[in-house]
Amino acid sequence: MNDILKAMKERRSIRKFKQDMPAKEDIEQIIEAGLYAANGMGKQATITVAVTNKELRDRLSVMNCKIGGWKDGFDPFYGAPVILIVLADKNWSNRVYDGSLVMGNMMLAAHSLGLGSIWIHRAKEEFEMQDYQQLLKELGIEGEWEGIGHCAVGYIDGDLPKAAKRKDNRVYWAE
Repeated sequence: MNDILKAMKERRSIRKFKQDMPAKEDIEQIIEAGLYAANGMGKQATITVAVTNKELRDRLSVMNCKIGGWKDGFDPFYGAPVILIVLADKNWSNRVYDGSLVMGNMMLAAHSLGLGSIWIHRAKEEFEMQDYQQLLKELGIEGEWEGIGHCAVGYIDGDLPKAAKRKDNRVYWAE
């Protein structure tokens, strides 16, 4: 089996991360994998905000927790020190599809580099809020952006989870 297919079968969502920050070079490679994701009409209408600043990461965690309805103190990013936020042009009809492909590429890239990842939702709700629109302006990002997802990345704390058995009757051939 080739390496890409192997990574697709082995990658799992991680829900417990070590606090250690991955190497910047690894984070850059993960982001680059996202930049090469397939996208509608070659428009490349997604951006990634790489959050490695602990204060901002923790602020995002608190807001994500509130949106999710959990008790104060729960970390919806499971301790991951890196949060890669994928946003897409609000005016692009394929924004959710294109952003989803970016997320998938980044999670596979993280796995291939020996890092864990998990897709965390509620980016859409966050980036509809004035505080997060202001954050984008502070980062020099103009335009209207919709949050697609957070790719939480870090070193796995524990063992890689085993894959669940694949359900039957999910493929239908029309030969």
